[in-house]
Amino acid sequence: MSAPLRSIEGQDEAGILREIHSALQGLRFGSVEITVHNGQVVQIERKEKFRLQQPSKQS
Repeated sequence: MSAPLRSIEGQDEAGILREIHSALQGLRFGSVEITVHNGQVVQIERKEKFRLQQPSKQS
């Protein structure tokens, strides 16, 4: 059972979690980086990688 969502240093935890969830939506390869300064989330960065298939070798 999770604790109720509350503010973190004046920030809306539910809003932060929504933004993180949004950054993760549809991400297949990559990363989501959360930057915190003085106990506050100040940036959420999404880095996405696209994997290209190598052409198959024909004999």
